[in-house]
Amino acid sequence: MIELYTWGTPNGRKVAIMLEECHLPYRVRKIDIMQGEQFTPAYLALNPNGKIPSIVDPDGPDGKPISLMESGAILVYLAGKTGRFLPAAARGKYEALQWLMFQMGGIGPTFGQAHHFLRFAPERVDYAISRYTRETARLYGVLDARLGQAAYLAGEYSIADMATYPWVARHDWQEIDLDDYPNVRRWFRAIAGRPAVQRGMAVPN
Repeated sequence: MIELYTWGTPNGRKVAIMLEECHLPYRVRKIDIMQGEQFTPAYLALNPNGKIPSIVDPDGPDGKPISLMESGAILVYLAGKTGRFLPAAARGKYEALQWLMFQMGGIGPTFGQAHHFLRFAPERVDYAISRYTRETARLYGVLDARLGQAAYLAGEYSIADMATYPWVARHDWQEIDLDDYPNVRRWFRAIAGRPAVQRGMAVPN
């Protein structure tokens, strides 16, 4: 059984969604990042970067246990393990991977900074709020344009959507009105209706 080390953040939930979508048995190990549990020696032995999520799969690709960090890498690994949610054809595969990288390199870092400066910073920093909310809105525009061309980011439902959805689920934290992005709103509602997504979003609670 796969062990998932996680907490209730967008990055943590994307892996739980994939595990649920693939019907893979897994056990949740809560890592309370508010209490600094990600920095304990035991956890750092699994994830030297001190972030969540991480997984340990006792049945790795060579039949031996494997531990992995970084949510995007975990999603690619699980797609390879199950043969699901990453297109087999080369063109579709690379389209999905480019949108996964878009989430990892753009949406996650930018939306995360917007969350911090809008909700958690000990003092208001107008420059940072302006910078990250403007970039957040621009990235929503990129998503909306893409989703005006296709039902899902890679054409078919994939790990790129699973990676992006939990961040868009916090659009209120980013002070984003999805009515301003009708294609994103349609995509968001379609994914929100998937039972596996609902179960994954409830992890680790």
